[in-house]
Amino acid sequence: MATISLPERITKSYRLQQTIKRIYCYFVLALLAFLCIFPLWTLMVNMTRNNGQIQSGFSWWFGSDFLANMKKCFNDTHLPVQTALLNSFAVSLSTSILSCYFSCLTAFVFNIYTFKGKKFFFTAIMLIMMIPTQVSALGFVQMMRAINATNLLWPLVIPSICSPIVFFYINQYMESILPFELIEAARVDGCSEIGIFHRIVIPIMKPALAVQFIFTFVGSWNNYFIPALLIDKSGKMTLPLVIASVKASDPSTFDLGKVYCLVGVSIIPLVLVYLVFSRFILRGMTEGAVKG
Repeated sequence: MATISLPERITKSYRLQQTIKRIYCYFVLALLAFLCIFPLWTLMVNMTRNNGQIQSGFSWWFGSDFLANMKKCFNDTHLPVQTALLNSFAVSLSTSILSCYFSCLTAFVFNIYTFKGKKFFFTAIMLIMMIPTQVSALGFVQMMRAINATNLLWPLVIPSICSPIVFFYINQYMESILPFELIEAARVDGCSEIGIFHRIVIPIMKPALAVQFIFTFVGSWNNYFIPALLIDKSGKMTLPLVIASVKASDPSTFDLGKVYCLVGVSIIPLVLVYLVFSRFILRGMTEGAVKG
């Protein structure tokens, strides 16, 4: 009877261990993928089913009421979906652009210039980052009511310009990648400081700006808390407020098919923004996370 040598036994044992590890990793990855895809699949399926079918139970496959549900969403005179979409897009786009621009400008100042109180101001910004929005919401709402700024969109944009989280990420990225020699060369050539920022810094910072643009856009698009405190007119509502108003409607007219369609419509702009800027996400995070 042939005997197996010790090196062969070690090799077979190693291969068995590697196979078990691969099976375990694939199982965990498949489980995580299922947990991520299942809610989206459920949403797409329920967008094609009517209220009775949805309340009757779960279904794995699509129904035939997609067009009917979409008509209910966009043809309802008491449901300003089109206006809410435009309002949400205007607020989210303005917030993302302004927040990224001024956060990058602030990071540029902290990285390039030396001035008194620099560490103090940086620490103050970091402390502000720790304060939840809910803590300052009451005072902010009272201020907006005092100046008759309720039911307007600009109060949703202006406070978001000062974003400590966006500033912190862009500042860390800038510390690791900004070439000071290039800035000095631009100064020698006679370029102004604001010209250096627009012509040199912003192009270099595109990956970080793209990442933060996505995060800021998604956060502003899904924002419900502050708009709910300031806006009660249908013509000024954002999409989360419209969805909440449908969910809080009369039970006799409540339609789950309409709700699922509204949620699906609200996701489409986020997917489009992600697809446009997704190529910058991995590059921006990896480069910004390594300093040197």
